[in-house]
Amino acid sequence: MSDLQHPGFRQAIRLVCVIVGVTLLASCDNVTKKTPNTLVIEGKTMGTFYRVSLAGVDNSREAALRQQIEAQLAEDDHQLSTYKDDSVLSRFNQYQGSVPQPISAGMADIIVTSLRIGQKTSGAMDITVGPLVNLWGFGPQKQPIKTPTDAQIDAARQQIGLQHLRVIQQEDGQYLQKDLPNMYVDLSTVGEGYATDHLARLIEGNGISNYLVSVGGAVVSRGYNAKGNPWQVAIQKPTDKESAVQAIVDLQGMGISTSGSYRNYYELDGKRLSHIIDPATGHPITHKLVSATVIASTALEADGWDTGLMVLGTKKAMALAEKEHLAVYLITKKGDSFEVHMTPQFKAYLRKPE
Repeated sequence: MSDLQHPGFRQAIRLVCVIVGVTLLASCDNVTKKTPNTLVIEGKTMGTFYRVSLAGVDNSREAALRQQIEAQLAEDDHQLSTYKDDSVLSRFNQYQGSVPQPISAGMADIIVTSLRIGQKTSGAMDITVGPLVNLWGFGPQKQPIKTPTDAQIDAARQQIGLQHLRVIQQEDGQYLQKDLPNMYVDLSTVGEGYATDHLARLIEGNGISNYLVSVGGAVVSRGYNAKGNPWQVAIQKPTDKESAVQAIVDLQGMGISTSGSYRNYYELDGKRLSHIIDPATGHPITHKLVSATVIASTALEADGWDTGLMVLGTKKAMALAEKEHLAVYLITKKGDSFEVHMTPQFKAYLRKPE
């Protein structure tokens, strides 16, 4: 997640109908049209797009719901943005001391989840990787003119590490503490999932039980669509054909998130650089895994795992997914074509188109 200045936003504009790897089951020609008895509220947020589809909800409720949705997204952005200097996260990153800083219960939940997944992935999913993200030009700072030097990469790596960050629960609230003065926490890998779950709770709080919500590549659904069928979500093929569908799933009330290396990138010194950084090397990933999709109980959980699996690469990702009994779908580039790997848990969600 990020603000509209993010370097990937130009790609995001072009992908308004595909939602960064996970798309509603519809063609690009009709994805923005309202189907009978379905209220669709959508817009821009955090450098990407959100979409809320509500079955059986009258259009007269649109204005009030949109106001609540956009207020909620604005508050989430105020908490998690690295582009706004006055956000809670930015203030923490600017702080040079080690005294625990107050954070919201929501941010505490994000960081606790991220630290747990980070440990499970042996540090592949690392929310402290911000210095490297910024060094390679995928954060608020401008893209570099030249490839970062080994010395610059080593210096940035000295400022990262999950062991240097902890959440403290006290009677008066939650606190976040770091023991590296220049640590820079970046929650962009999990922000979309968190925002999606947050919107889902907001929708349910309005007494609506049949909905599909997405922020960027994270999706949550409950109940049924306007036709009385379970909501279906399509995983996009990792190609430039925006309507190309790789697989279709029925979420069954779960969350789904996809991380891919084929959309957000730029070229530097003749090389194509992915926005996904491997904390172990300090460099963008170069392996052949191009897309990782995870289905989990929440979009936040799925959003955390998909990034870690992308960093690990196909072989290590599949081994970990099987060990942790995760519902995972991987797409790997093999020559001029693609190869699919999935866990048995994921197969249970596969469906044919309606």
